[in-house]
Amino acid sequence: MASYIVRRLVAMVLMLIALSMIVFLLFNALPADPARLTCGKACTPQVIEANRTRLGLDKPLYEQYGDFVKGIFVGRTYGSGTVTFECHKPCLGYSFRRGEQVTDLITKALPVTAQLAIGAFILWIVFGVSVGIIAALKRGKWQDRSIMAVALFGYSFPSFFIGLLLLFFVQIKWGLVGYEGYVSFFDSPSLWFQGLILPWIALALLYAAFYARLTRNQMLETLGDDYIRTARAKGLKERTVIGRHALRAGLTPIVTAAGLDLAGLLGGAVITEAVFNLPGIGRLSIDSVTDSDLPVITATVLIAATFVIVANLVVDVLYAVIDPRVRLT
Repeated sequence: MASYIVRRLVAMVLMLIALSMIVFLLFNALPADPARLTCGKACTPQVIEANRTRLGLDKPLYEQYGDFVKGIFVGRTYGSGTVTFECHKPCLGYSFRRGEQVTDLITKALPVTAQLAIGAFILWIVFGVSVGIIAALKRGKWQDRSIMAVALFGYSFPSFFIGLLLLFFVQIKWGLVGYEGYVSFFDSPSLWFQGLILPWIALALLYAAFYARLTRNQMLETLGDDYIRTARAKGLKERTVIGRHALRAGLTPIVTAAGLDLAGLLGGAVITEAVFNLPGIGRLSIDSVTDSDLPVITATVLIAATFVIVANLVVDVLYAVIDPRVRLT
């Protein structure tokens, strides 16, 4: 397994390098002038040219990419002569729109997105897998039909619709949850929980519906195998048969979907963050697109893609841990 992980790490690094090139070249190939986007409507040609020099946009494209990569590892200097400023490592660019380093913007936004994603992930995995197991064990009965009907109903609605329903009924009409905006856990745990519980539920309802159906299908397929009947014939407890044998054998596609879904959310739950006004990566991405802030857009795309690539590696390694029949070579 060690050699496999090393090979995958090398492949992951190469993929990230190729991805950074593609994203960097793609956004620099846009017809918009990045230097023109750094100032307002009253911009003069002299200011635009000065900004082009400060951002290093007057250099050839390959030198700009080299400076971008260099900034990630050792930092970089913007400007020339006496008018310079430092961007400390890891430097993902500088946003003239906000007057901040892109790394600082992401450092502020990423913890919010991580708390949203991990909280929702825990809810949908626990609830979705649990009801999926119940539906499989009660196949054809009213419990099975009810769970699948609710899952289909929940999976049919987009996350923004679920979020708006929760906001209107739970917060505005019934007043069950107050909202003071996002508050750090260290400032006030109760306000932090109130600010995230509805976004967690909005995401969890959507994903739990999918995982309930997926778990049910996997369990039904596994429960019909010979080794499950053998385990029951040996007199093993039903809890052991379900948990240690049936569920473990059917976890592979569940782990695959869970890893990629979590990685996607860590890259920014765009719609949910916009509905609940959470200052995360998704909200930062939307604002950056609206403001044509190319350095921030480039950085958020790279971060989201990095999460997905890393998640693929983690999921592949987990296969061998979950299912002893899988061997990584």
